[in-house]
Amino acid sequence: MKQYIVDAFTDTVFKGNPAAVCIMDSWIDDNLMLSITRENNLSETAFAVKENEKYRLRWFTPGGEIDLCGHATLATAFVITNFYEKNIDKIVFDTLSGDLIVYKKGELFELNFPSYDLKSVEITEEIIDAIGVKPLEVFIDRDLVCVLENSELVEKFEPNLEKIKLLDGLLLHITAKADENSEFDCISRSFAPKLNVAEDPVCGSGHCHLVPLWSDKLGKNEIVAFQASKRTGILYCKLDKKKIEFH
Repeated sequence: MKQYIVDAFTDTVFKGNPAAVCIMDSWIDDNLMLSITRENNLSETAFAVKENEKYRLRWFTPGGEIDLCGHATLATAFVITNFYEKNIDKIVFDTLSGDLIVYKKGELFELNFPSYDLKSVEITEEIIDAIGVKPLEVFIDRDLVCVLENSELVEKFEPNLEKIKLLDGLLLHITAKADENSEFDCISRSFAPKLNVAEDPVCGSGHCHLVPLWSDKLGKNEIVAFQASKRTGILYCKLDKKKIEFH
């Protein structure tokens, strides 16, 4: 079994979000996959096996298996098309979230992901205490989303991971509208202490929450999103009904 490390959502080395990718002939034990993931100490490690015309794809964080991961899916598609099947331009991944399709278009990859249906929730004292500021709005589906007043609050945010771990939702995303003269539409950061990941550098599945939110707020279906982690990352997103295209 070979393992590859791929930086997704960037064109610069040591930027974006690194994922480990393992392409296997057959499945290994779940505990071994988790041990490999913990040894890698990245936010996600992807494991894939070709089964008929599809690739079965599973994602693991150091805290366990997860149901959806954008950057590790793109990383897996990159590995397959560059090292295993160089002549294909479409990959269907069989995952816990259903079939996910990645298209190779030149040097770029286009990924179709399901969008989440956010529900507005009360701004509680626990939320305010955990993030250290009162958000403008709070939403939830798989993850908790807190909308802050401006991008500076997002960039300078200092997470209290123990308090964040007590909040509802699998991950916490803090987000704000980008500055008026910015090339981006929104800015965000993502935290996953429940999965033993302090900060996810660039979170594709998180933007399955954020893109519908900002698409509605800004009245546009194409969103350019900036993830303000130390590594940083840019996501080019398009909302099409209940699907999100990532580039």
